[in-house]
Amino acid sequence: MKPQVRCAVDTRCILGEGPVWDPIVGQLWWIDIKAPAIHRFNPRDGTHDHWPAPDVVGALALRREGGLLLALKSGFAFYDPDQATLTPVGDPEPHLPGNRLNDGKCDPLGRFWAGTMDDSETAASGHLYRLDADLRITRFDAGFVVANGIGWSGDGRTLYFTDSVARTIWAYDFDMSAGIPGARRLFARTPEADGYPDGLCVDAEDHVWSAHWGGSRVTRYRPDGTVAGAVVLPAPLVTSCCFGGDELDVLYVTTASVGLHEAARVAAPLSGAVFAVEGLGVSGRPMARFGG
Repeated sequence: MKPQVRCAVDTRCILGEGPVWDPIVGQLWWIDIKAPAIHRFNPRDGTHDHWPAPDVVGALALRREGGLLLALKSGFAFYDPDQATLTPVGDPEPHLPGNRLNDGKCDPLGRFWAGTMDDSETAASGHLYRLDADLRITRFDAGFVVANGIGWSGDGRTLYFTDSVARTIWAYDFDMSAGIPGARRLFARTPEADGYPDGLCVDAEDHVWSAHWGGSRVTRYRPDGTVAGAVVLPAPLVTSCCFGGDELDVLYVTTASVGLHEAARVAAPLSGAVFAVEGLGVSGRPMARFGG
């Protein structure tokens, strides 16, 4: 890899997260969790729009019917940013007020998957949920402090899921037609010196890209979990990534500035920006839209 890294959007988010590329109109969406907001960027003309989020937001997905699906602290909801209208869908954990929905993504069949986490990042109270097109919510694996990045292999037979505090990415056997994860195995473990694994995406060659919180990088893993390479970013808190651009060959990477002391802010003044990585020699796959 001979990547070129540039600042795509100098947003200075407190906790930028969850990038989603819309190939139909050629725009990038992402969120700020700690200063709750929804962002949209058009790389063709440099237009950057943003809206205050209606609640603490952990992830978003595009809907087939238009608008957004949000994973909020208060549960799943549909949101029309242009009209500022919010339609609650369902709260999977009303009995756990200290939890919130965190990272999430649609599988190839349009079902939305998201994990929950303890907002204080201490209790192992997080679960993995599936939201179907008919708005049914199903709970699966449990026991996560910070449930995080998620993605699928190209054949749909493997679900990748990030257990951040355990510094682990799990690989689950996956039944795509039924939408059910089976047995899990260790896919990759992040060395302590490289921070914590955060958001992830899967490229067209079935390699997994994992952002490193506290590691200033995105690592590319082969399908067997070995390291194929890494891209270093000029920000220590790298949160997530997705492929975008006309050819889906630009890796967009979100970062954060939350909790950085003054010396770290001076050393990494672009913390919180969105970066574009080009020249990777690999592309991604279109991200699925929610089917409801």
